[in-house]
Amino acid sequence: MLWILTALFLAAQAQAAVLVDFQVAQPPIVPHDAKQCTVQILQHDFADFTADVVEFTPPTDCGTPGSWAAITLNFTVTSNGTQFDRLGIFTFQNVEIWRTSTPEPTAGGIIWTYIKDVSRYTPLFAEAGTFILELDNLIETGLNGVYSATLDATFFASSPEHPPAKQANAIIPLSTHSNTTGNDASVPPGFSMNVTLPQNTVEIYAEKIYPSGNSNEEFWYFNIANEFSSEFGITTPQQGPFREVRLLVDGMVAGVAFPYPVIFTGGILPPAWRPITSYGALDLPTYFLDLTPFVPILTDGLPHNFTIDVASAEAGRAISNNWFVSGVLQVVTDPSGKPTTGRIISHNADPFAVASTTGSSDATSVNITVTASRKISITSEIISGSGKKNEVVFTQDLDYINQQNYLDNTLIQNVFQSSSGSILSTHNNVPVVKDTFSFPITINITAFNVQQTNFATTFDHSYNRDLLPSPLILGSTINERQISGGFFQEASTGNTGNGTSNNTFSYVDPAGNTFNRQVNAAFNNITLDIVSGTLSGSQELDFPLGADDVFVLH
Repeated sequence: MLWILTALFLAAQAQAAVLVDFQVAQPPIVPHDAKQCTVQILQHDFADFTADVVEFTPPTDCGTPGSWAAITLNFTVTSNGTQFDRLGIFTFQNVEIWRTSTPEPTAGGIIWTYIKDVSRYTPLFAEAGTFILELDNLIETGLNGVYSATLDATFFASSPEHPPAKQANAIIPLSTHSNTTGNDASVPPGFSMNVTLPQNTVEIYAEKIYPSGNSNEEFWYFNIANEFSSEFGITTPQQGPFREVRLLVDGMVAGVAFPYPVIFTGGILPPAWRPITSYGALDLPTYFLDLTPFVPILTDGLPHNFTIDVASAEAGRAISNNWFVSGVLQVVTDPSGKPTTGRIISHNADPFAVASTTGSSDATSVNITVTASRKISITSEIISGSGKKNEVVFTQDLDYINQQNYLDNTLIQNVFQSSSGSILSTHNNVPVVKDTFSFPITINITAFNVQQTNFATTFDHSYNRDLLPSPLILGSTINERQISGGFFQEASTGNTGNGTSNNTFSYVDPAGNTFNRQVNAAFNNITLDIVSGTLSGSQELDFPLGADDVFVLH
């Protein structure tokens, strides 16, 4: 069926110009007038399943390590030939700090650059340690594209005008702690580890890093609810389209995420993502929770169990293989050094979301609707060693719907999915974590023959998020909408395909920074690019240079 297609395109124009690929996003918020020190972390050609492992030493030319105003990573990659999109995982000091993926190359070659703000990991960069980039690639017959990557880090010196970046007193990874490859864990089953926190911990902020579905879970939003599998002749359960990423502390639900559906550049119809990738493909979103309500039970000096898993709405909450997950804890301690005390006043959180599946079918069509909702409320009283009292209230109120329509004997396949909701955590009535989001996506696939070798696809994909991750990270409001599509046709004379993409993006943050971009593409060329906002002068815009390419679909 078309909806499980992870297509691979071969560029037929050997003489085509190098194509500049990019994801629409705001530039990093950094002090450009500050002294800057750039060091190369790695340079590597990824041609097999061996991660690049290097040792990093912090620079001292831009001030005492850890005193920097900001840190950015610049990842630049070139490739040509034939290759699938590949997942990239950046790990430093056993903490996953960035998850990305690769655009698929052309015979004429591609290049892309993405600059990511990693200032929130300043305590990690202040120490020497091991940096790992896992970008599993495979060179074999028919796949000759090598990804040649360079990763630089730029450190911005602090000053009275540009104070040091806010940072936690300790950063603790929830990861596999591997020293040879990426530190993400594959689930199912859930990933668990024991963590011992400082006894003077007064605040804990968790970032669930880049949960992403792979293999049978890459297009999880298209997965069939098990009770309707027989309508499609499917014998292996697909476990439906609903997914929630859970974080548990000592077996208690601490918070969840309804993930954003990232589409990688080989996903469903690759021409739709060239040269503009789907939002999140080069910088997958993360999800933030306030674990401060659990401080009263975590500061006894003993190890406590943290678990990350992914659950469905099906029986046993099972999913197919597999999701890659990891996490990190940002820990704030009390300067007195004395143990923190307190109590959890209430903990209201069901083990799993409340979900339902309904649908109907006839001789030529199947219609399925899956809904889910989630409410969590946790209240605690925390008393620091310095005697400060903090009443913490953490709430989540999330909703989900997925509607699938298979018409005309699956020649027409539609999916509409929307995750939305709000997360709020207050400390003594002051908001410290806030996440109001809406992630709607609509996909239509229309086949023009029963062999499904000639089809068109349209996407309407949005990322709307008002986010305050924690007191340590600048919040933002992002609204991104991408309307894209394309066609594919297989023929004895050669397979053809092409795509278009219209993007509208806006960014604003509490510091008054703004960035707006409207950029459209058709047949691999930029047709419109309008940029405005206070950050527009700091963005070196990308202009893909290739002419129309002809693609081959596998």
